[in-house]
Amino acid sequence: MSQQTGNNTNYKPSSGFGNSGSSSSSASSARPGSPFGFGGHRGPGIQMQGEKARDFKGTMRKFLQYIGAFKVQVITVMVFAALSTVFMIVGPKIIGRATTRLFEGVLGHISGTGQGIDFGYIGNMVLLAAGLYLLSAVLSYIQGWVMTGVSMKITYRLRKDISEKINRLPLKYFDRTTQGEVQSRVTNDIDAINQTLNQSLTQIITSVTTVLGVLIMMFTISWIMTLVTLLIIPLSFILIMVVIKRSQKFFRQQQQYLGHVNGHVEEIYGGHNVMRAFNGEKKSFEKFGNLNNVLYNAVWKSQFLSGMMMPIMFFIGNLGYVAVTILGSWLAIQGRMQVGDILAFILYVRSFMQPISSLANISNVLQQTAASAERVFEFLEEEEEARETVAPASPLQVSGEVEFKNVNFGYSGDQIIIKDFSAKVSKGQKIAIVGPTGAGKTTIVKLLMRFYDVNGGGIFLDDKNIKDFTRQGLRSVFGMVLQDTWLYNGTIMENIRYGRQDATDQQVIESAKIAYVDQFVHALPDGYKYILNEESSNISQGQKQLITIARAILADPKILILDEATSSVDTRTELLIQAAMDNLMKNRTSFIIAHRLSTIKDADLILVMDNGDIVEQGNHKDLLAKKGFYASLYYSQFENHKFLATD
Repeated sequence: MSQQTGNNTNYKPSSGFGNSGSSSSSASSARPGSPFGFGGHRGPGIQMQGEKARDFKGTMRKFLQYIGAFKVQVITVMVFAALSTVFMIVGPKIIGRATTRLFEGVLGHISGTGQGIDFGYIGNMVLLAAGLYLLSAVLSYIQGWVMTGVSMKITYRLRKDISEKINRLPLKYFDRTTQGEVQSRVTNDIDAINQTLNQSLTQIITSVTTVLGVLIMMFTISWIMTLVTLLIIPLSFILIMVVIKRSQKFFRQQQQYLGHVNGHVEEIYGGHNVMRAFNGEKKSFEKFGNLNNVLYNAVWKSQFLSGMMMPIMFFIGNLGYVAVTILGSWLAIQGRMQVGDILAFILYVRSFMQPISSLANISNVLQQTAASAERVFEFLEEEEEARETVAPASPLQVSGEVEFKNVNFGYSGDQIIIKDFSAKVSKGQKIAIVGPTGAGKTTIVKLLMRFYDVNGGGIFLDDKNIKDFTRQGLRSVFGMVLQDTWLYNGTIMENIRYGRQDATDQQVIESAKIAYVDQFVHALPDGYKYILNEESSNISQGQKQLITIARAILADPKILILDEATSSVDTRTELLIQAAMDNLMKNRTSFIIAHRLSTIKDADLILVMDNGDIVEQGNHKDLLAKKGFYASLYYSQFENHKFLATD
């Protein structure tokens, strides 16, 4: 995924930790169980090596700054997690003492030389251990509850910042970035960060505390047995690394072909009618079968190899238990170790290996999380639109006069496509923009609504530069009907009301009648309450276009922009809509983008574009008289003879 880092002066992380100063594939949110451990309680797992951050330290520094607002909660979590682990570590030592006293009491009772079993001492030790375990559980619950709240708030804030950032980004960012990449920031990347905050942060604390604490406790019991235990660790890692190395490629292949299978299914489902129309069922089935077979083999091999982890670790774990038991028994016979200490040591061995494997997994998780955070912060730091004016003009006073003065524009600075364009449009005039496909007709509209800013010259509304308005205020002056309809999952009435949120039901219906929506809506179940699905595929393309026209009518704008508004309807409906549009455009400045030149013969001004340049302008009669590019376009559409354009 290509990334572009801008210089955004508006984005400032919260002060806190650190110094001042994120397919698209996302970091894996999986948190596998421990692959190491003598008789561990969790199943095997392999944390796949994912994408790494290019600047790990810089990204983590920004991340710490971002969570700085929650530093009190984070410190509390760290303290509680450490205390919970310490109390848990002390437990086996106390149980070992109780076991030793019980063993001594039993031996004394059998030999008749002792005072019997000291149930009072044993009971106190059991109660003390139970109390510590209970306190550890309470602290663990509290730190988990606090950390969940912190992670949810940070996740909420990240999504909120990204949502607000999207509205501040210039349109050129989305021209070079796919929707999937932007969507991945809001979903996959932030989910990966949330998983790390909610799980890995406390897991790091508890794992480090457990390793150090257990190691100290093991040395206090027997340094010899501790060294024997430590010698087994390299053997465990060597065997696991061998398995991971062999299974890694199958896990990668599994993720790769899972994406291929999902993509193929989505593609075929989205174009199901086309696939059937061209008898592509057999080819589609064969392709799916090939992809599915590769996926099956990759999943089988990866799961088989990862399934070997637990048997291997149980085997090594049992070897460790045998070594510890034999050595501990020998030391006990020599009087150098008590029986209870052997039990405590075995419990510590069980607790020692699991956090080591967790730390190994967490190191990779942090790398992947840093990659996700890096993508998120790169997005938040993208260059934004130019700042709004501090004293904006009121859009309520706009009458509809538009003037282009020596406008120069190019999507990139070194490629100017509109050169020194000037035109003046009076209130209520109809302006048509025509030209072949790709000529740049919609560019004029984008400049009018400040989706892009001009490189030179200016665009004026009632003698006020459009930069003197806020973007929201400027765009409230315009009403748009685009060739590509946009409707959302909701009722027909809600979709029309999107043009003016405070409109009454009666006003919505009146707009629908003008746009001829009322003619077909009563044939639908529930009428205006009929719910459109996400793709709006439960109504025809023409009906969708009529609804968007009704939305524009309801908005009652000062200036209309119609981009091939009738391209998706039949001829009869087009005539009806054209009549409605004529009524709507009375006393309104209107810009019409059209391929069918029959719809704009009565336009007051026609701008003729080719290869991004405005090559001609004038009314229909004058442009035909010139016998230039417009005349060539017109006669090629409406005459069945060849027309030779002249200069």
